[in-house]
Amino acid sequence: MEKQLHRVGKRKNAIARVYLRPRTGDEGVIRVNDRTFEEYFPRPTSRMVIMQPLELTSTAGRFDISINVHGGGLSGQAGAVKHGIARALLEVDPAFRPVLKKAGHLTRDSREVERKKYGLAGARRRYQYSKR
Repeated sequence: MEKQLHRVGKRKNAIARVYLRPRTGDEGVIRVNDRTFEEYFPRPTSRMVIMQPLELTSTAGRFDISINVHGGGLSGQAGAVKHGIARALLEVDPAFRPVLKKAGHLTRDSREVERKKYGLAGARRRYQYSKR
């Protein structure tokens, strides 16, 4: 793989554009919106979610990954990045497909926030009933 690979990942309202390049230094660097990976995702659970496809395929540190992500919150963005990385890894080696598919990293999580209905406090929650 000499060139750069580009894939898009999505989750909730977050969209992540993931660029995979062969690493240039000793270790692969992950940059998110021109910030370090640890700086952008301070929660360890978000970082763990993002690293899952790389650890599953034993490719952690093999690539420099540049990510542009927008929309949604940090949790949705982490899921979008995970989806984008998994899709990009398929381009690197199609043999990763069974492993990534079994772990559920290739499926776009289509769950969205349900809209609020009129006459209710939220999507389903009702206003409190008063007997008196």
